[in-house]
Amino acid sequence: MTQPAPTDVEVPAEFGAALRELGLAGGGPLTGRPLTGGVSSDIWRVDTDRGPLCVKRALAKLRVAADWRAPIERNLYEARWMRVADAACPGSAPEVLGQDPRLGVLAMSFLEPSRHRLWKEALRAGDADPAFARAVGAALVRIHAWSGARPELAAQFDTDAIFFDIRLEPYLLATAARHPEVAAALERLVATTQANTVALVHGDISPKNILIGPDGPVFLDAECAWWGDPAFDIAFCLNHLLLKCLWNRPATPAFLESFDALAHAYLDGVDWEPRAALERRAAALLPGLLLARVDGKSPVEYITEDASRDVVRRAAIALLRQPVAALADVRAAWHEELSR
Repeated sequence: MTQPAPTDVEVPAEFGAALRELGLAGGGPLTGRPLTGGVSSDIWRVDTDRGPLCVKRALAKLRVAADWRAPIERNLYEARWMRVADAACPGSAPEVLGQDPRLGVLAMSFLEPSRHRLWKEALRAGDADPAFARAVGAALVRIHAWSGARPELAAQFDTDAIFFDIRLEPYLLATAARHPEVAAALERLVATTQANTVALVHGDISPKNILIGPDGPVFLDAECAWWGDPAFDIAFCLNHLLLKCLWNRPATPAFLESFDALAHAYLDGVDWEPRAALERRAAALLPGLLLARVDGKSPVEYITEDASRDVVRRAAIALLRQPVAALADVRAAWHEELSR
């Protein structure tokens, strides 16, 4: 739902076929605009008689340099995640209008960019508002707590293999192959994450997938939806606030303040297990995810200099060798490395 391209064109045939099967479009040709930003899906704004829709189709091979593949049925689980999220925290996800399992197409409400700024774009400009970060943490923990109190939902998210293929292997195990000195630590993180199946996980809680909506954060792109360890989501999101310090160094104090605000708001809402246990797993995962974003299959595009990559490597490897139990300790170690 990022800014559309400037001209309307005919939409891909699969999109038109799916929308007609779902009763969301008539028989005539459909036009729209491709939306930018996706590496795992084709995403379009499609114009229909009922107004614009956001329509996406999962790709079998992701748009990254590495050979990274994932099953296209994952957007069935994305639709289910969005429905659960909206029930847990109304307005926290786009409205699901329909999903075509045969064609792998998901139709959602279109959120106007003029009223929904992408959080990543704000952070790029150094606009790191701790109040919004706090709202992200509060919304995310509501979704985790609501789902964790309803274990019967687990049967709708039988996605262990998908989550492994699209998250654990390309991030942690691919990184372990490049860093044998911490491979055992990264492999333990995978095992621990797989062992803690307690709530509904989004899997890609990143600023590129969070809109600053008029009523609070809106989470997008839940293709990695999984019944598993919520520590993954909070670590994944906090990781981005640390990495943004290398993208816009003058904004580092604001990024770190946002890190604190998001972490505190999230941890204050943990009620399905002891807070310290959840935080310990998140603090252990965070350096693994840091290292993955420079040496895994999906490196962040904005860390382009070897010196910056080495900052990430030094901080992450030290924390993997000597894990800490608190997120504040990860933040402090990161800040110390940035200050060298």
